[in-house]
Amino acid sequence: MIPGQTLADDTSMGPVTLRVGDLDGMTAYYSGAFAMEPLEERGRGREQHRVLGRGTTPLVRLIGTPDLPVADRRQPGLFHTAFLFDNPQHLAATVYRAAQLPASRFVGSSDHLVSEAFYFTDPEGNGVELYTDRDRSLWVHDGAEIRIATDFLDPNEYLRRHLTQDALDAGASLPGAVGHVHLQVGDLEVARAFYVDALGFELTQTGYSGALFASAGGYHHHIAMNVWNSGGAGPRAASLGLADVAVTATDAGELDALRTRLRARGIPFGSDGRSVSLADPWGTAVTVALPDLSTEELLAR
Repeated sequence: MIPGQTLADDTSMGPVTLRVGDLDGMTAYYSGAFAMEPLEERGRGREQHRVLGRGTTPLVRLIGTPDLPVADRRQPGLFHTAFLFDNPQHLAATVYRAAQLPASRFVGSSDHLVSEAFYFTDPEGNGVELYTDRDRSLWVHDGAEIRIATDFLDPNEYLRRHLTQDALDAGASLPGAVGHVHLQVGDLEVARAFYVDALGFELTQTGYSGALFASAGGYHHHIAMNVWNSGGAGPRAASLGLADVAVTATDAGELDALRTRLRARGIPFGSDGRSVSLADPWGTAVTVALPDLSTEELLAR
């Protein structure tokens, strides 16, 4: 960590915001598939904003915006939102729930060495990863980079080993968090300049063709960026899908340092004392906020 130039070690990700065409349908899906419960909602003009989460932890904000078109899969935006679970039992219970819903589309599972992950696509085409981390003592480092692979993980065998009735019954009472967000971008060097040099994440893996991984505090990644579908794309058109990526800073000093970095690079931003808001080079909104975000603050964005 370089003081003033990088995010603090305990930086984490906050709730992702999605614009959706069918608010009630998507609420039912995230509730049924991922055991999230509606926490609060508010109307803003023609839009309806609804926050879903587990316990008191917001995990996703859905904005009902039925007039927008479906996102072009080739444009910058969301590749997937990755929800992190405490242990294999909690992960297995959520994977099992998601797999039972006809609206779910299971698209694969992988052993990434640092984590074990399962991938779904929601009814409006947004990617979702469900995963749990291996203990950091088991991560392999190649110099400054963390070794990440995409090895086969048998989903049925995983469920046989880890699924428990207690975890299934616990549902939304089990903790969860947004572990990382994987983005589609138009250019990796431009993305690196924004998410690493300006925002303050540090690169952790550069060996994948067409992708970069970055984090704070030595985590395997909080942000990933790829050009697999979106290489060469310009600013995104208004559409359904990703509306905001949220990063949780540690304290007000971190926000001060971020504002200094942004001013030095001529990147415009807004600030209300508890958060800094800006847009990446493709128009994806990014909000860096102080901890203990209330649902009221989230709905007010």
